[in-house]
Amino acid sequence: MSTSGTYNFAPTLGELTIYAFGLIGIRPTALLHEHMEGARMAANLLLGRWSSMPGVNTWQVDLQTVDLVPGTATYSVPANTIAMLDAYVSVSNGVETINRLILPISRSEYASYPQPNQQGSVTVFWFDKLLSPTFTLYLVPDGTQASLSYYRVRQSQDSVLSGGLSVELPVYWLEAFAMGLAARLAMQWKPEMAVALKAAADEAYSIAADQNTETQQFYISPMVSGYWRA
Repeated sequence: MSTSGTYNFAPTLGELTIYAFGLIGIRPTALLHEHMEGARMAANLLLGRWSSMPGVNTWQVDLQTVDLVPGTATYSVPANTIAMLDAYVSVSNGVETINRLILPISRSEYASYPQPNQQGSVTVFWFDKLLSPTFTLYLVPDGTQASLSYYRVRQSQDSVLSGGLSVELPVYWLEAFAMGLAARLAMQWKPEMAVALKAAADEAYSIAADQNTETQQFYISPMVSGYWRA
């Protein structure tokens, strides 16, 4: 069996747009500037919608590190951050640096602390989802913590039609994107096809989302001590 031996399939947004319009019966020769502008808007809204869906878009996770300042509790987060995931502080004992996991809390829990400015060993963080987001630590760093590192989900890069640029997606998400784009374009240009395409887009999204997970071990250990008496 002879195959290409390559893995370079990365259609541009323009190619995916033409394909999506084809799904709703609009041929390339019929496309106008208003069609393409509508597609650009629909593509970016679709990616924004996916960023708010349950689960984590694994290809959009990266690691950020912030230097901690003694006595400072609140720090800025890049504005393109969707969510903060696992976080850990790097603690120095004068000989070596050790990473220690800290946990997220809610606004209400942070507000319940009677002495939020108390310095000591950092144990939790509160991610405040503002337009200019921040995270706040408790206890407040006392100088033994060198830095805080956190994994975050960032938003998708903008989808741009000019320049032959691709959409920031792994290959197993391309069909879901094309179907989702076609469904949105049908709402504007072929409303009679919108319901059927929405169902097809939802199916394609579900298939891609099932693959969009991390493989890890999961253990269940029953506790049997309650069945025995000393």
